[in-house]
Amino acid sequence: MTEARSGPTSNIWSRRTWAALLFGLSLLTVLVHGYHPLAEDGGLYVAGVEYTLNHALFPYYTGFVREHLGYSLFAPMVAAIVQLTHFSLAWVLLFVDLFSVWLTLFAARQLLQRCIASEPAQLAGIALLGAWWTMPAAGTALLLMDPYVTARSLSTPLSILAIAFALDDWPLSRWLAPSLRWCVIFLAIAAALHPLMATYALAFVIVVRASRLRRRALAWAVLAGAATIVAAAVQAFAPPESPALLEAILTRSYWFLSQWQWYELFGLAGPLIVLAAILRWRNNKLSSSAHVLCQTCFVLGMVATFNVLLFAHESASVHLLAKLQLLRIYLLIYAVMIMLLGASFWQLSSDAGKRVPPLQSTLRFLSVALLLSMAAVMCFVQRQDFPASTHVELPWRADRNTNPWVQAFFWIRKNTPQDALFALDARYINTEGEDAQTFRAIALRSAIPDFSKDGGEASITPSLALLWQQGSRAQKDLSGQNDALRDPRLRALSATWMVLHSAAVTVHPCPYDNGTVKVCQLTNAR
Repeated sequence: MTEARSGPTSNIWSRRTWAALLFGLSLLTVLVHGYHPLAEDGGLYVAGVEYTLNHALFPYYTGFVREHLGYSLFAPMVAAIVQLTHFSLAWVLLFVDLFSVWLTLFAARQLLQRCIASEPAQLAGIALLGAWWTMPAAGTALLLMDPYVTARSLSTPLSILAIAFALDDWPLSRWLAPSLRWCVIFLAIAAALHPLMATYALAFVIVVRASRLRRRALAWAVLAGAATIVAAAVQAFAPPESPALLEAILTRSYWFLSQWQWYELFGLAGPLIVLAAILRWRNNKLSSSAHVLCQTCFVLGMVATFNVLLFAHESASVHLLAKLQLLRIYLLIYAVMIMLLGASFWQLSSDAGKRVPPLQSTLRFLSVALLLSMAAVMCFVQRQDFPASTHVELPWRADRNTNPWVQAFFWIRKNTPQDALFALDARYINTEGEDAQTFRAIALRSAIPDFSKDGGEASITPSLALLWQQGSRAQKDLSGQNDALRDPRLRALSATWMVLHSAAVTVHPCPYDNGTVKVCQLTNAR
């Protein structure tokens, strides 16, 4: 016997229809937003998977590859799938990406079922989520969902599923109601994959349950006070930070609200304003679960922002609270806002069409046209973010990627010793045309720590901070220096190869040069 849900649902489509719709939307989402498995954070996670599969890889600066393996089961899970299926890692990553997209859309439907009765409106909410898939979540440096596979690719849909089941009734007469059990299961799996994001999902679930109470205002006040006390304690008892760790921390500008742009600050208020408008104009059309979701977003958004303003400052003596990135809760707030906005907009146009029947078809057509236009805009934005790379990087086309940096990295993979240690410009991943393609994951070679991605690892792992500081300083403006300045710094770190811009001047042999980037061997390096 199933539990009664907080919101009614009118079932006009079969399960088979919904399965086809979600599968089709999943494919369209990938086609619109692209797929770049070895870019950005995707490359960091993939390097961890590659190391799990072969411990002989990355013999130098291994900590930057394996450090996150102690906190997440994502890399071991993907490695196990590779070993069990005997598929290549590239194919497994593609399957996991498609599955994560489908799972997110499935989770969205589970949540919307509890909020809005109309199935076409539910589909509109899910479709808008797919159209805005790669929307930035304020200034948190996170996208709603990434065009590559990370632990967040799975922790986010699992978090949404946990929230959906938290909206159900949990009868006191049953100590482990089915919805409670599923909520706990999804949170536990999310925690195994991404503990930090699962913690924020747990906070969301707690506030959802508090928002169902009769004296919810009192419950909110107690939870807000408790959160602030815990944040103050975390900050007060945080260990001291070394100069190298502090330098790494201060490179993460998105941890500090004072360094956000005005439009990023608006990104904190924007979702709450949209949810307030939905409550104001669609109040009588929303279920109690939708009201609970909106109220939860208000409480969490304001409490997180208040604590960040209170404790997360560049000038603070320690930065542990900044490191916890409380504003990551906005990832879930954005997801809820987008789903309810899409569903509410469809209902609004449908209701208007009922009042003026001749307009119904026109309004629905305009709604679909607007959705497609937004998807087209997001596709254009993604093409600008990865202008030199294939929009959808499929496994069988990996070696034919038009990105010259990727071509150089693949040459390195095939033509240099596995124990080679490479130096690249400290900010190579931010170079125009490089498209944030990560060296280690593509080349399968060790690299001296870079400023950007390895700086992120160093900022949360004190033991890596000094290595990062030394490496990023040694590689600063690598292509702009001459051998007399460059060689002593790199040899002090035992580098054996360099990746330079083609215009860089060097007397060292460079067996590969594609006109954009060249690969050079440091002779007599050891």
